[in-house]
Amino acid sequence: MSETHNFVVLGGSGAGLGVAHSFLKHIKPELDKLGKAYHLYVVDRSSHFFWSTGSPRSVVSATLLPADELFTPIADGFKSYDSESYTFVHGTAESWDVEGRVVTIRLSDGRGVQTLPYYALVLATGVRTPSPATSIHDDYATSKASIEDLNRKIPSATSVIVAGGGPTGVETAGEVGHFLNGSAGWFRSRPSNPKAKVTLVTKGDKLLPVLSEARAIEAETLLNRVGVDVVYGVSVVSSVTDADGKTTVSLSNGEEWTADVYIPAWGTTPNSEYAPAHLKNDQGYIKTNGTTLRADAAAGPRVYVAGDVGDYSRGGFHSLYTALPVLATNIKRDLLAAASGRPDAKPEGPDRPFTGSTAETQAVPIGPSGVGAVNGWRLPGFLVWLAKGRNYMIGNIPMTVNGDMVRRDNTVWKQ
Repeated sequence: MSETHNFVVLGGSGAGLGVAHSFLKHIKPELDKLGKAYHLYVVDRSSHFFWSTGSPRSVVSATLLPADELFTPIADGFKSYDSESYTFVHGTAESWDVEGRVVTIRLSDGRGVQTLPYYALVLATGVRTPSPATSIHDDYATSKASIEDLNRKIPSATSVIVAGGGPTGVETAGEVGHFLNGSAGWFRSRPSNPKAKVTLVTKGDKLLPVLSEARAIEAETLLNRVGVDVVYGVSVVSSVTDADGKTTVSLSNGEEWTADVYIPAWGTTPNSEYAPAHLKNDQGYIKTNGTTLRADAAAGPRVYVAGDVGDYSRGGFHSLYTALPVLATNIKRDLLAAASGRPDAKPEGPDRPFTGSTAETQAVPIGPSGVGAVNGWRLPGFLVWLAKGRNYMIGNIPMTVNGDMVRRDNTVWKQ
């Protein structure tokens, strides 16, 4: 066999794991036939995969959805492969030398840094939300502790503030309201005997920006039915928690509110601090060829972007599942071409193109119902609950971690 080429995937979320498993299942076997040696490295700051989709329910009560069920060891998902073909690195990407084609990893066990040269590199480091209860900030233990802290506070809370009008904020407010206040009865718009004042604040003039105005109005109606009030045009500027555990938030309109529980669920920040500035847009997302899903040409050859850290992504499962076959196909084309020994090392024929959908597609559970649409067509509330709200799709965790989500070979591209 020839020298070993490192195929490095930064990020162990759904996007990174999808690419990693596609490589081991459908790309590396073809390279092996050509006598080319490759080794997969998966790098993540957390030792465990976090199914953050389930966090809106899990933060409310361990009885409804225990935090333990949202976390699975990443390394366990690769046990079906030859252990000589892959390595999981528990650490955080600290810097990226584009010219030298090396990434530097700060190891999580405190043993310093590891420099990792790469032949091909996939950037799949994702995004983070303000709270570790809804995204990985450090290792998974931080997120688990944050969820468990809310589990202790919410059952006795008489006032809760949730900040953010996107899916995470709306779902979380809906779960909190339903848990504490129940739901309105027939011919009523609000619960008859609410236990807590639950308020959702958003800087926007409507909820759920991806969905239509009609769906946004429907979402507010459903929130009202579980005792949640929505305040528009206001954002949280800062928050302070006192010794008694109560939190005071300062709002953009100059007001201050105090609540037993405050849950920040607004916005996302790309995990791209390791990347050079010229390879990121003004918001910090990695510049990506939106058709081929390769990184900007300045990143060098065989560098790819998967998932929310790329400026092409709209976020969510629909975007991810549409992108993965395209990305895997173009990676396979590039690596096979390079392995062929041709001077230009370029694949023959056209790349597989990614076509990002702009159609209204999103499902948002709200208490015992929900709102949503698929390609602009309204989803009835009971279908949103059945498809997502019933258990927040935790059944997808094993297939994501062990690679069954890419079990079928979608890397065969015909123009």
